[in-house]
Amino acid sequence: MAKIKLEYIWLDGYEPTQNLRSKTKVEEHENFKGTLEELGNWSFDGSSTKQAEGGSSDCLLVPVSIYPDPTRINGYLVMSEVMYADGVPHPSNGRATIDDDNDDFWFGFEQEYFIMDTKTLLPLGFPVGGYPAPQGMYYCSVGGKNTHGRKLVEEHADLCIAAGLNFEGINQEVACGQWEFQLFAKGAKKAGDEIWIARYLLDRLTEKYGYYIEYHPKPLGDTDWNGSGMHANFSNEVLRTCGDQATYERICEAFRPVTAEHIAVYGAYNDLRLTGKHETASIHDFSFGISDRGASIRIPLITVQKGWKGWLEDRRPASNGDPYKIAARIIKTVKSAL
Repeated sequence: MAKIKLEYIWLDGYEPTQNLRSKTKVEEHENFKGTLEELGNWSFDGSSTKQAEGGSSDCLLVPVSIYPDPTRINGYLVMSEVMYADGVPHPSNGRATIDDDNDDFWFGFEQEYFIMDTKTLLPLGFPVGGYPAPQGMYYCSVGGKNTHGRKLVEEHADLCIAAGLNFEGINQEVACGQWEFQLFAKGAKKAGDEIWIARYLLDRLTEKYGYYIEYHPKPLGDTDWNGSGMHANFSNEVLRTCGDQATYERICEAFRPVTAEHIAVYGAYNDLRLTGKHETASIHDFSFGISDRGASIRIPLITVQKGWKGWLEDRRPASNGDPYKIAARIIKTVKSAL
């Protein structure tokens, strides 16, 4: 028998932005294989996470995916959904709203973020009381003058790959101290699970560096510094195979009348980022275009070159958005056009 450390991870009930919570259950197992079937439900005090009242505070944690924990011996990361005691999904449970049981929808998320210093409360590379050189030389840079935080970023990439996530890349972003990682998954629920596990690994990793991660979409306020997004690349069987420009345009047009519904779940304070500047569309408009990074939805050039077979990129989601809720809304809109 071996002692197995199971880190149950869930999203709390805070608004407008939910937070990751986790706690460890140690169980004895013989020949543990790391499967969902070997796991049981657990519970937590929902009154401490804004998910229940003190008089009836137990909420259920129902495991939905499991990954090896590369930082622990016999450790596993258990992504969990929050349910009421009767098994009904809690209102904070965005995963339960995804209509993609056959995994027809594929998602690739581009997660941008700032690495912040806990002492200065500023992004890495920012001097106290001032600003570093204007943005321009930070994007995909190399060297100590313009690149800040690479050690943490590289370690995070290694942890994600060791955990079995479909981690696809990293790069420094346009602003000083800003980075991005990319994840892809076949199935909207899996894509959301992997983004949240990757965020968890990143947040936990900062504890030993004296950093923290800022997911706010415009942490530097109304300045000439880029904000952070989480571009959502998506496709289904139709987009991957139709070979028809008219079908692509019909699907894009389906997003126009529900612009407000999308913005409502694309992350808090996104109005500060979606200004029409810094490679964003205005939050008040909707547009789409081929290879247009200033549009709400970009039709990738490679999709057109392959005969209108590929994917679309919604560039509006903010860096602090919930990938479950984002995917659920995109799926609903795409299905409305078919």
